[in-house]
Amino acid sequence: MALIEANGCSEYRSLSRRSLLKQGGAMAALATLAPAWLPKVAYAAADDSDRDIVVSVYLRGGADGLTLCVPHGDAAYYSQRPGLAIAPPGAGSSAATDLDGFFGLPPALSPLAPVYAAGHLSFVHATGLTSTSRSHFDAQRWMEVGNVGVTTNISGWLGRHLATVSPMDSNAVLRGVSLGSAMAVTMIGAPLTLPIQDPGAFGLSGTPSSTDERSQVLLDLYADETALRATVQNTMNTIALLEAIDFAGYSPAGGASYPASTFGQALEATAALVRANVGVEAVHVDKNGWDTHAGQGVLGGTMALLMEDLAAGLLAFYTDMNASGHIGRVIVVVLTEFGRVVAENGSMGTDHGHGGALMLMGGGVNGGQVIRNWPGLQTEQLFEQRDLAITIDYRDILAEIVLKRLHNTNLGSVFPGYVPTFRNAVAG
Repeated sequence: MALIEANGCSEYRSLSRRSLLKQGGAMAALATLAPAWLPKVAYAAADDSDRDIVVSVYLRGGADGLTLCVPHGDAAYYSQRPGLAIAPPGAGSSAATDLDGFFGLPPALSPLAPVYAAGHLSFVHATGLTSTSRSHFDAQRWMEVGNVGVTTNISGWLGRHLATVSPMDSNAVLRGVSLGSAMAVTMIGAPLTLPIQDPGAFGLSGTPSSTDERSQVLLDLYADETALRATVQNTMNTIALLEAIDFAGYSPAGGASYPASTFGQALEATAALVRANVGVEAVHVDKNGWDTHAGQGVLGGTMALLMEDLAAGLLAFYTDMNASGHIGRVIVVVLTEFGRVVAENGSMGTDHGHGGALMLMGGGVNGGQVIRNWPGLQTEQLFEQRDLAITIDYRDILAEIVLKRLHNTNLGSVFPGYVPTFRNAVAG
């Protein structure tokens, strides 16, 4: 394939930081527009403070679901991947940790086994976006929008959730956070939501001694502009809110230790926001680097390191939330745009695929299970004779979360044109 290079995918690597920021600014502007295909709905009648806070984690690049959740019970997994398959349970230190007799965790994710055993972690397999596109950016956009093929007036599924349900805290000045330099598509359209790179350093740039004076100048400048005045005032309120949370001095509960990575820092900031109880209802976190065309390294290389960081961050967040008594009011959903081709390639990697796996974690998760309608990995069972087939639309899981854990009945607005099938993924 012409797009594939030795170190990954040209399409994926061609998006520069500058273009990402530009795209993020344009998407933030689109957040003020109601999509033409979005039905009119009524807001919830009252505050519903017992609903979960949702943490969306996106593994950008197309994470290999056959490594994230190993189908060791399917013999074709080993014939298709003689060099990349994780050994079955009982085959030594590099073997999978069994989950249910058919699926297992790779060694790099094995720290999450106790969370699975406690019933607070589950996997959904042979799932994903039903589009046949193998483009990272088409697949990411449509998955985050929750509506395949949409190209204009974009808003995200979480953005529409927040837009169609009343605030958990009627006094909240910040309901959603996209942790990064640009607004994730997932969150576009959400009211009182901002992209924030570092919540502990969010504020006006410049000399600290003149911050108050410059803030007042901004308020005075837009005093007669009704819409802009509200935006400026809310920005100032958000700055004040985040300054009141001691992110730098945050002390995780239960001895939780977040990894010193961008992902670990993002989850630690998320935990601080949750425990501060300031009205934040949704947080989005990206974890990049999963485009493993060559040298996938499932035991000691690229993907192993990514999974180790993923596991360390999720375990720390779980420990922190569990020990502080918050695990029952958070739900983490881990998504990726598509899985990888079933057969390994000649560079000991895997190319863009179709079906994959997602993860759920939280007190309201019906955990300790791998939810699936397994299609099989023999060549004749594969999608286009190369990929894991999708038997569960990922929106089935998200819609169940939105209804049962986020208590939003407006599923037709959050996922326009789609009627979900619930899979007993969460309690409620």
